[in-house]
Amino acid sequence: MSPLYLDSQQLITGMLVSVVGEVDHSNADQLESYVSRTCRPGEPVVLDLGGLTFLDSRGLHALLRLHAAMRQQEATLYLAAVQDVPARVLQITGIWDAMNIHSSVEGAIAAVLSAFAAPVHQSR
Repeated sequence: MSPLYLDSQQLITGMLVSVVGEVDHSNADQLESYVSRTCRPGEPVVLDLGGLTFLDSRGLHALLRLHAAMRQQEATLYLAAVQDVPARVLQITGIWDAMNIHSSVEGAIAAVLSAFAAPVHQSR
């Protein structure tokens, strides 16, 4: 089993989940269930992937499932600080362009706050 450490912190308008270690076939379900248990439906989630050292196809699938689940809840999943091998996996598979990815946790949190502060236009 690959080592995976997860931690969360409540933000003003969402949740920050830090992912450290490897996400692969042995623990990808753990990531999904942790985010589902920890985060409230409909709130944005920032995944801090700065400590993620490896991502295989099951880990990629877990990220895609989280992304899809959040879209169903009309919420957004933000990926932050993706480095090295995980970044390359996301780029090669084309997922990099399809997801909301930021170079830093601070940038992702700023995007969450910006989206929260944006006015909602109602049709008449």
